[in-house]
Amino acid sequence: MSTDPLFAEFTVKDQTLDNRVGLAPMTRTSATDDGLATDQMAQYYASFARGGFSFLVTEGIHPDTTHSQGYANQPGLATDEQAAAWEPVVEAVHEAGSPIFAQLMHAGAQAQGNRHGYDTVAPSTYRPPGEQSELYGGSGPFPEARSLDSGELNDVREGFVAAAKRAVDAGFDGIEVHAANGYLLHEFVDPLVNDRDDEYGGSPANRARFPAEVTAAINDATPAAFVVGVRTSQAAVVDEERVWPDGETTANALFGALSDAGADYIHVTGGDATAPEVPETDQTLAELAVEYSAETVAVIANGGLGEPPKARTALEDEADLLTLGTSALANHDWPNRVKAGESLADLDPSIVFEPDASLSDAEVPGDD
Repeated sequence: MSTDPLFAEFTVKDQTLDNRVGLAPMTRTSATDDGLATDQMAQYYASFARGGFSFLVTEGIHPDTTHSQGYANQPGLATDEQAAAWEPVVEAVHEAGSPIFAQLMHAGAQAQGNRHGYDTVAPSTYRPPGEQSELYGGSGPFPEARSLDSGELNDVREGFVAAAKRAVDAGFDGIEVHAANGYLLHEFVDPLVNDRDDEYGGSPANRARFPAEVTAAINDATPAAFVVGVRTSQAAVVDEERVWPDGETTANALFGALSDAGADYIHVTGGDATAPEVPETDQTLAELAVEYSAETVAVIANGGLGEPPKARTALEDEADLLTLGTSALANHDWPNRVKAGESLADLDPSIVFEPDASLSDAEVPGDD
């Protein structure tokens, strides 16, 4: 009998994972008004570790006290108090047997709830299309974001670095730089948003420069054993059909730059991780990440992989690991169920994401 690829061991830096299935980052807006993680969040994340997920990536965490916060009640790592609030979460996950990575997210132009009162910012003057999400506490059109100058880019970079250091202090096993889904670092990569005429705009290599600089700076500032990953995508929250107009050229530049910056993993996400969604190529985003990054960089696939056969296909298509979002919310014990040959549940919207994205008591299992 052949070994199920979902349950083969894999090592990322010093982290040996007992299977290939991780928890995807998902925005839940369940922190306090001051951005502090809660006991409920500790129970929530620990439930996935008990359910067999070999690694967890947190919801997006804002790294500074200026422009980065994206949603009301979004947790932060912008202050020492916020870092201390994460410690019980990390401890609960570790006690349940899994490593946990903090996803650092600067919302950029897609910010729709910042208690610090700052205007939205982007690589260039830009107004996201569509309406803000009521699910995450927003309403009406997005405001027009203003362009960041070079001095402010230094501030953004240092904000990420300071938050990563706080993640180390809080006990996290690594961080994930959020450069996907239309948030700030993705906006630099995206030529539909970034029309800068300096070294951070124009060519695919220039557009990949700032996310790579942030990654390199974090890598330099954190311990050698600390995992530094990056999440990337073509699509944005405000435009799920968006693709890179220059397709494989951007993939080459971005994955190469992140690899050179010292990324330990690249986490690619799209509508269907097994489909060739990048223009000019019949390869999946994960296959392109494998092709254009160093052999030492792990590739994580995300997107539509909740059915075990599709999850196995993603691994067969060269991804090293995969993450689950919606399917994990419906099955906090997805790996344990699949390994035991048990059936999977469908997501119940009356428990999750109604009336908003905050955690509900019904979906947070107890410790029994």
